[in-house]
Amino acid sequence: MAIAEWNDGTFDRELAADPGLTVVDFWAPWCGPCRIVAPVLEELAQEYSGKVRFAKVNVDHNPEIAGRYGIRSIPTIGFFVGGQPAGAVVGAYPKAAFKQVIDRFLAKEEAPQA
Repeated sequence: MAIAEWNDGTFDRELAADPGLTVVDFWAPWCGPCRIVAPVLEELAQEYSGKVRFAKVNVDHNPEIAGRYGIRSIPTIGFFVGGQPAGAVVGAYPKAAFKQVIDRFLAKEEAPQA
């Protein structure tokens, strides 16, 4: 499963299309740490297929979205729940660290609502 590429024109529509967890990689092709994180996110997209959506946004080509979410350093991995920002991780982290964050968000989604 390839990670979807979103842009300034598609971001809002795509994000609103799913009430669950969406992980968005804000990146640029010249960014070394972004190239390190990309295959890790591809693996996670496979592992969480059907549970979590993954997308990426090239900040150089999509300054509107990058500005709206205050992306100042890349890679920034944004976590959105129900189309709303719910957190972010900045920098290149190991797969286990990303899994821990994703699992925490999924646990919240599965918790009974009072």
